[in-house]
Amino acid sequence: MKRVLLLTCGLLFFVGCSSSDRSPDAIRQRTANATATATRDAKAVAQGVAEGLKQKGPIHINRASEDDLATLPGIDHATAHRIVVGRPYNDSSELYKRHIVSKSEYDRIAGQITAHE
Repeated sequence: MKRVLLLTCGLLFFVGCSSSDRSPDAIRQRTANATATATRDAKAVAQGVAEGLKQKGPIHINRASEDDLATLPGIDHATAHRIVVGRPYNDSSELYKRHIVSKSEYDRIAGQITAHE
């Protein structure tokens, strides 16, 4: 967010200090466009931060519902059902060791799941 503000200030400084002869209306229009772009970018950054803060942490594969498991990347409801049926797990790596998910599927979700308390 600081980068966006610094970029905006730098852009406004550059536009304001340019030596070309522009009309005040053109300068106002360019400044308004730069401000709108900076505002849009700042909102996108803020939304990303908010979404990151909403995440609860890793999903516990011994307690999560099928619907929660199906929110993991690459896990559909059928795979989520196989995970639930295969419970309990001592370690999340048992998902691929017991052929419940493929190694590539496990690699995609490994950082988002846990089997430990």
